[in-house]
Amino acid sequence: MTSLARIVFMGSPDFAILILEALSKHCSILGVVTQPDRPAGRGGTLKPPAVKEAALRLGLPVIQPEKLRQPEAMDQLRAWTPDVIVVAAFGQILRQDVLELPPFGCVNVHASLLPRWRGAAPIQAAILAGDAETGITIMKMDSGVDTGPILSQRFIPIAGDETGGSLFGKLSSLGADLLVETLPRYLSGELIPQAQSSEGATYTPTLNKEDGLLNFTQPAAALERRVRAMNPWPGAYFEWQGGLLKVHKAHTDFVFTYMFQPPGTRTIHLGLPAIYGGDNTMLVLDEVQPAGKKPMPGKAFLAGARNW
Repeated sequence: MTSLARIVFMGSPDFAILILEALSKHCSILGVVTQPDRPAGRGGTLKPPAVKEAALRLGLPVIQPEKLRQPEAMDQLRAWTPDVIVVAAFGQILRQDVLELPPFGCVNVHASLLPRWRGAAPIQAAILAGDAETGITIMKMDSGVDTGPILSQRFIPIAGDETGGSLFGKLSSLGADLLVETLPRYLSGELIPQAQSSEGATYTPTLNKEDGLLNFTQPAAALERRVRAMNPWPGAYFEWQGGLLKVHKAHTDFVFTYMFQPPGTRTIHLGLPAIYGGDNTMLVLDEVQPAGKKPMPGKAFLAGARNW
């Protein structure tokens, strides 16, 4: 990538770190924009975004506006005079004055094969839906939510044991590689953005803690995908003896029975705790975490679980 490219980077979580590091090796990063430090943990100690820590390690200037529309934030963006702004999981909607500020606009690294899974949680959404593949899209941003024209895409399969965390890591690395390949071709005029099709477009909202709740009226296969999709955050769980039982790993199984088992019926299957889903198939709990305890194998949980 040409060292003449002047870039401002916008990103916040771990997903964006490899992308920032890859850019820093190939071009001039003028500055990094990330979210403000937020309270974390029981003590509420302020914790910086992962990208802030990475940027400081790289010796890059960092600003953390609560909103980009704040005058001091816009003044700094203008002062940096970037050729292009690169965005990866920043966490704020960019207004038109930001989108139009650099000559080459704003380029986004999105963790799905757009137009499928526009929105905030595309990695988890792909696993939840049982998609066979996903990937990275490099797009030029417009005023919509992930609706801008596409510069490049790259596919990867979704493994049968894929978790939100493992797919997160794969797509972060893939996004860094594809951006480094794509950006110089775009800046040189070799790549022309291609309009997205609205056909097949889907949307995924921001994840909440409640998204981890297991609803046992659903088929066991859907429950198993939720366990994987929500690992590590927000984590899958259900109510158990007045608290929450987290489920870190699970699989499905079927045992022929003449009687339909109501959804949520607990049983023991091959020495492991299991719960029937809405299709009379079991979700078998391989690793769980009772409230106030460390994660443990399902068999160890059964040894101390009364009235399972």
